[in-house]
Order: sequence, then C-alpha cells, then structure tokens
Amino acid sequence: MSYQEKRAWIYAVVAVVVPVAYTVTLLVRAPAAGLAASHYVVPMLVAIGGAIVLNIVVEAFAAGGAAKAEKGGDERDRQIGRRGEFVGFYVMSVGAIVPLVLAMREAPYFWIANSLYLSFALAAAVSSVVKIVAYRRGM
Repeated sequence: MSYQEKRAWIYAVVAVVVPVAYTVTLLVRAPAAGLAASHYVVPMLVAIGGAIVLNIVVEAFAAGGAAKAEKGGDERDRQIGRRGEFVGFYVMSVGAIVPLVLAMREAPYFWIANSLYLSFALAAAVSSVVKIVAYRRGM
C-alpha cells in the first residue's frame, strides 16, 4: 500500500468517525426542547479541531515509515488525488445548496451550521472513497 493510499484511508476513517462521534454527542446531550435548542457550537468546534489534529498526528505516524521519495508520489498518485478532490468538490458544491436554502428560509442557526458541516464531512468521505477505489481498482 502506497503512502498516498494510506493517507486516503486515514482521511476516510477520520471523515467518518469524527462526524459520527459529534452526532452521538449531540443526540446524547439533546435538551427536551429539541436539537435546534442544543448547545452545538463547542462540540462542533471540538469535532473540527479534533479531526484536523487527528489527521495530522496519524499521518505523521504513517509517514514515519515511508521513504521521502514515496511521500511525493508518482503521476498515478497525482491523477488519483485530482480525481478524488474533483469529486469531493462537486459533492461539497451540491451539499452547500442545503445550508444556502436554509439561510434563505431563515432556519435556526443549528440547522444551517450542521448541514454545512455535513456537506464538508460528506465531501471528505466521498473524496477519500474515490481515491481508495481508484487505488484498488485502477483509474
């Protein structure tokens, strides 16, 4: 497994585990008034920051065993990376329509923020899955 493929796996796991943990946290701490009344800002910031730190730490650990030449990747790695980011961009672009519509309808901030966070999480997960599939099955 190449270093770039390991990075895609790490990103995929973090892009799924952290939003799921965030969602579980929100559901467990939900007030009787409903989710929209919950205090979501701090848990969301912790989830975002935690995902960034977790990605950095795990990638640094994975990079420890990789040769310097391997980290840069070859042309195939760059093509796979571009393809994954391309698909992720479109998922994010389509997903951003939901918070835009919610803002236009003056929905509670909770739903706007969480739909935007979901868009980012889906884009990251889909981008990683596209890269993993390309590594496993070819382009």
